[in-house]
Amino acid sequence: MGIHYAYCFFCVRIYCDHSSMSINNGKLCMKLTDYRLLAPGLTSCLCHWQDNDFLRNTVHRHEPPVTAEPVRLLAENEDMVVVDKPSSIPVHPCGRFRHNTVIFILGKEHQLKELHPLHRLDRLTSGVLMFAKTAAVSERIHEQVRDRQLEKEYVCRVEGEFPAEDVTCKEPILVVSYKVGVCRVDARGKPCETVFQRLSYNGQSSVVRCRPLTGRTHQIRVHLQFLGHPILNDPIYNSVAWGPSRGRGGHIPKTDEELLRDLVAEHQAKQSLDVLNLCEGDLSSGLTASTAPSSELGQDRLEDLAASAPKMDGVAEAAPQDLDTMTLASGNAAETDVENQEIDPLCPECRLVRQDPSPKDLVMFLHALCYKGPGFEYFSPMPTWAQDDWQDD
Repeated sequence: MGIHYAYCFFCVRIYCDHSSMSINNGKLCMKLTDYRLLAPGLTSCLCHWQDNDFLRNTVHRHEPPVTAEPVRLLAENEDMVVVDKPSSIPVHPCGRFRHNTVIFILGKEHQLKELHPLHRLDRLTSGVLMFAKTAAVSERIHEQVRDRQLEKEYVCRVEGEFPAEDVTCKEPILVVSYKVGVCRVDARGKPCETVFQRLSYNGQSSVVRCRPLTGRTHQIRVHLQFLGHPILNDPIYNSVAWGPSRGRGGHIPKTDEELLRDLVAEHQAKQSLDVLNLCEGDLSSGLTASTAPSSELGQDRLEDLAASAPKMDGVAEAAPQDLDTMTLASGNAAETDVENQEIDPLCPECRLVRQDPSPKDLVMFLHALCYKGPGFEYFSPMPTWAQDDWQDD
């Protein structure tokens, strides 16, 4: 089932004198050839936009399925909200996710609004997730992050028998693609460090405690892949797309472009492109590898994440006269709920029949167990798959 949304914005000077059909799809977030285009109440695909025209683009969005596990509150005080995030639910609206996000769930179920994410967890990662209630608290915690005063502890289940002694990995990490969010070990990457400690081994897989001393994107997952012990059900870094050794020791017998192509093809065949933060429409513009340093996507950019995270205001549809209170004058779109409708004859996604994922497909064996800093310490329960008596399927 899909829901209609409207993206409302004013035309800025750069788009003046363009026709609706000529505007880049990225601005309107849709394919123009099959959709309705309206200008002051009249259907028009060829009209030319003028400076300060008010534009409203209606799209039919389909949110991917997520787990039915609740977002549990671990703690709440005047400064912070701490939750136990389930696997498969993203922190904030991104890609095709909006209502099925921690930010929206907290707003709807707990009336907690205007929250500032203090750190990031990948969509498939579960565990401790902290939010600040005010910008001042957010800035204070970010200062502590920059000064390396926060300690993070994760637990995961990896393939094979992990070494009994502690292992420290200091391999630099490079972003292969900003769009897909895939990284790998590379000498050109950003320096990072992770300390691993084996907790148990059941004859097939090991439970490992992880302490990342830096905050690069996918740091734990990439370092475990490099060590030859990828997370047991990691859909990206334990994929055959990396080659026979699956990236062990940094051995990847293909170019970055070939790697991206094979990863996308694998998840496209499984109808699981959301794992790569992609939809079918993203593939039409092509995917290219990036050779830029990896800091822009990492957890080391927490202040940018907090500043840009969508808030829970503006959910109701806004009238044109109210738009000056939003950030539309700069060309940013405000998304509004228009109406509910199960089938839209103009929506290509409505024509597709997708198989629902099984519950195990919505879980990755990586869990944020503990976050602590000056004056606070928060824990979440150990997940079932990390118990000593858990057996591999």
